[in-house]
Amino acid sequence: MTKNESAAPVPGGEPFDLLTTVEYGGCSAKLPASKLAELLGGIPILKDDRVLVDISTHDDAGVYRLNDGTALIVTTDFFPPVCSDPFEFGEIAAANSLSDVYAMGGRPLLALNLNMFPAEKIPLGVLRDILLGGQSKIDEAGAFTMGGHTIDDWPPKYGLAVVGMVEPERLVTNGGVRAGQKLILTKPLGTGVIVAGRRLGMVSQADYRGALEQMKLLNRTGMEVMRRYGVTGATDVTGFGLLGHAASMADASGVSIRLAAGALPALAGAMELIADGCVPGAVFRNLEHVRERVEFGCDADLRMLALDAQTSGGLLMAVDADKAENALADLKASGLHPQAAVVGEAVSRKSESVYLSGEVI
Repeated sequence: MTKNESAAPVPGGEPFDLLTTVEYGGCSAKLPASKLAELLGGIPILKDDRVLVDISTHDDAGVYRLNDGTALIVTTDFFPPVCSDPFEFGEIAAANSLSDVYAMGGRPLLALNLNMFPAEKIPLGVLRDILLGGQSKIDEAGAFTMGGHTIDDWPPKYGLAVVGMVEPERLVTNGGVRAGQKLILTKPLGTGVIVAGRRLGMVSQADYRGALEQMKLLNRTGMEVMRRYGVTGATDVTGFGLLGHAASMADASGVSIRLAAGALPALAGAMELIADGCVPGAVFRNLEHVRERVEFGCDADLRMLALDAQTSGGLLMAVDADKAENALADLKASGLHPQAAVVGEAVSRKSESVYLSGEVI
């Protein structure tokens, strides 16, 4: 049995399938965005000129300026299993945590492991494999593991607290989008649908494997492209779906975003699963969150794709119109983002935050 099969071998024991421990895994397990916004609204946050980004703009991470040339990006993310194999779960959770730094134009520097693991219910060898998977992505990112924290908890959960670095003048935020820019999405959508299909036995092994590989892919190349083309507005697409994250960008930037549903890249098998009724509950939670801010002008299946909660999703970046074609070509030339696509544009602020139409760009 290999680490790419449905359940990982535990040293000295039987294989253990992590998906048997959860109903909602990965970023689908996030608290609904509307409830989170309501909760955070009542907590006073101390302000300081050195804090360049805090929770007020719903950005991917916080940013603290050390001096004129250096700022720290601080973030954390963890979730329950999104796949069967512990090593792959570690890879995906770590890639997802590191993504927040990349989304803001920075480079990961330090990482702390966050472990919640039921030592009496699951062999400890499973936790070791999770950590090994996470460490492989930390190493790939060029960051350093500084330790971590572990508690006993069910179901298991894993992620990282990450510190990154960025030059303040090259910081990328939700609020950096300008009217006239094109929106590029670096990874295909549909991870939530594919994982749900896996639990229901509705997805092929090849399509499931394709989703896992996308979730394990670092957003480092996307970050490098953003820096190369002077991008100032972007986010990574995770638990609130493409529409939730696009709406946050539009609101923070004071623009509206037009998305062409027909241009949205999808993982192999995702649209077929949606057509067969495989729609995760997180889709409807995300719909509730954006219902008053999005105008829908496409068919129901594409709407579900745009609302699907992504785990370790791609970057949604706003690129100057005259640079978008070259930026997209660079992403594709890397060999890592063959489905990267121009999916929309930013326009002057209108009544809605996001307009999702059935057009193809």
